[in-house]
Amino acid sequence: MGDEGGRAAERVILNCTVTDGRTAEGAEPIRDAAVLVRGERIAAAGPRAEVLARAPGAARVDLGGAYLTPGLVNMHTHLSLSLPGPGGEGVKALGPHDLALYMADGARRTLHCGVTTVRCVAEKDHADFALRRAIEAGRVPGPRIHTAGRALVCTGGHGHEGADTLECDGPEEFRRGVRAQIKAGADLVKVMISGGIAGEHERIDTPQLFADEMAAVIETAHAWGRKVTAHAGPAPVIAEAVKLGLDCVEHGYQLTPDVAAAMAQQGTALVPTLVVTRCKAFFDELGVPAWMQERSLGAGPRHLESYAMALAEGVTVLLGSDMPPFWSFEGTNATVRELEHMAENGLGPAGALRAATLGPARWLGAEADVGAVEPGRYADLIAMDDDPLASASAFRGVRWVMKGGEIVRDDTASRP
Repeated sequence: MGDEGGRAAERVILNCTVTDGRTAEGAEPIRDAAVLVRGERIAAAGPRAEVLARAPGAARVDLGGAYLTPGLVNMHTHLSLSLPGPGGEGVKALGPHDLALYMADGARRTLHCGVTTVRCVAEKDHADFALRRAIEAGRVPGPRIHTAGRALVCTGGHGHEGADTLECDGPEEFRRGVRAQIKAGADLVKVMISGGIAGEHERIDTPQLFADEMAAVIETAHAWGRKVTAHAGPAPVIAEAVKLGLDCVEHGYQLTPDVAAAMAQQGTALVPTLVVTRCKAFFDELGVPAWMQERSLGAGPRHLESYAMALAEGVTVLLGSDMPPFWSFEGTNATVRELEHMAENGLGPAGALRAATLGPARWLGAEADVGAVEPGRYADLIAMDDDPLASASAFRGVRWVMKGGEIVRDDTASRP
């Protein structure tokens, strides 16, 4: 494929079609394109002749006619996930050193899948901050990490059993919980405001925070310049949080058209995580108990209805798998399988590409750095042979990954 891995001072990527999430907003793909990368960032992107004229002596990377897109952004990630059952118990039993290595391995695998940025929304023992520092220092490979630290829950609330949550009660404790995550280095705040599929002694529609507690979380986080995302299932609970200024909903299993309309008007995004209510093989692999499987899979039809309502009302939807992003599942990885569900159930391929790249970048406030193939942004790029604007399943064929100007995966490198 020409050129070897690693980061060159200047290189030109050519023999490709460049496309990104802006196609959902009317932009056209660039065919016979080239991308000039200097150091970590994109210096130029456009027709091949124009780009080559700017750097005639740059090293060349020939993608062999591939489609080139920004790296994917997974907005609902748990690198230390431990569901009920033997598989999850094994993760819970890891000591701090083992946990760090376990998460580092997951980060490497995530990056190699073509996910170059993640938003962690509850990780154990603040190990995510150490992992982020290690990745930024170049000690371990992995995606760019935006993290909430530990999620905030009421006593006995959703996810309270693990070291990835912090139990709080009353407005003052929730304020303290927000500040504790920000002190540790959190980029955003995650709060559990209803029950879910993984809590044995709750229902999806169980309200878990009072309005004054939700208000305390949102007000405090916003005062510190952090957005808030909420694990939430039922429409009434979501409606109340949206009125208080919630920035994002995770799952949204039981939306109504009115609540979806309120989300769209407020600018509250939705990370639907459709795959979590249609993943029996994953549950079986981890030994997830029957009660959770039944609750999850039983919620599937209503979950899709909620998603359709969100799309119909114009809610911004963003890619997030909840399952570990790299997990091998139904012939691909969990990230791509989620993206396929989003595309096939009303979003379409162009919308899915935006939901996996530019949309998340905007929500994260990282639009200057990631999410598009554009000068000034990091050279976080992936390549595949099939057209992602024809089908989201094209991402099953990711064969080349660059992060920050460094080639971290090249499936053709060892071919004769």
